[in-house]
Parts: sequence; structure tokens; C-alpha cells
Amino acid sequence: MTTEDPDDRALWSQAAGGSAHAFGVLFDRHAKAVYNHCFRLTASWAEAEDHLQATFLLAWRKRGQVAKLERESALPWLLTVATNVVRNEQRSFTRRLKNLRRLNEDTAVPDHADMVVARLDDQRRMQELLKAVATLPRNEQEALALCVWSGVSYEDAAAVLGIAAVSVRARVSKAKAKLQQFRELVHTGEDR
Repeated sequence: MTTEDPDDRALWSQAAGGSAHAFGVLFDRHAKAVYNHCFRLTASWAEAEDHLQATFLLAWRKRGQVAKLERESALPWLLTVATNVVRNEQRSFTRRLKNLRRLNEDTAVPDHADMVVARLDDQRRMQELLKAVATLPRNEQEALALCVWSGVSYEDAAAVLGIAAVSVRARVSKAKAKLQQFRELVHTGEDR
């Protein structure tokens, strides 16, 4: 961002007023971070691409409801939207899978994840990590995903989560301690 580039608050205000250009600048500025965040929640680059698109589509639709950003950066809010998009899709997928099994219980449904795991080693490793992360309390999962994987500051994460920054820091510390066997993924993440 140069000194002439508007900050996220100004861009969001313009986007809330209908400026597609301002929204496009926000997309260009934050798409990679949202994409990597979605990968870390799904362990699938293809799903991350879909969730990235869904996140920004939802952000565009909600721009009138969220007329003003509370923080200087739109990224924490966008990451929260992305997390909700992923969760909603996972719930929908689970419901669809249950419905398919009810329709034809004799036919096994092929596991798409097995095909994906066979193709890419980084997805396999991320899935192992996600299994371990799933054992953490939800508040530690959110803090880890926002602060460690996506680089959001403790203060910005605290504002989005509605808690004190020291609480976010404690949650991140607890999560890291519980996930020591995945140290290289937990502490650095893998961006593409």
C-alpha cells in the first residue's frame, strides 16, 4: 500500500456506497490471506477457492449492513466471514451426505477426501493437523486460525471475537502447546 492508497476503512465505505472498484481493491488486497485461511480450515485448495469466492460474494452482499469497519483492516472481518462460510458448507455437506445414505444405504458413497489425499501431500498433512485441531476447544481453534495461520494481530482478533487481547494470546499459547507434533504447520502454515 502506498501513501496514496486509501486504507480499508475508506475503501469499505466506498464499497458500502456501491463502488465495485473499491471492493475490487479490497479483494486484491486480502484475497490471498482469505484463500490461505480457507485452505487451513478445509485442507483442500479446491474447496478453499470456492470458499474464497463465496466469502467475497457474501461480503459484497452484506456491504450495506456493515457500513463501517470497526478496525483499520477489513481482514479480520473477512476471515470471520470465511470461517462461517466454511462451517456452513461443512454442515450442508454433512446433511447432504446423510440424506444420500438414507436414499440408498446399500451403496457406499465414495470419499472425495481419499482422492484428494492421494493427490497432494500438503493436503494430507493439513488434514492430520485439522484432526488434532478439532480436539481443541472451539475458542482455541478460532484464535489459532486467525492469529497464527492468517497473521491477524491479537488486538484485531480480540475485536472480532469480542474478548481481550490477552485472552486471545492465552488461547493461541494453549493451542500451540497441545499441537507440538505439528509444529511446522502450526507455527508457520503453508501459503500458496
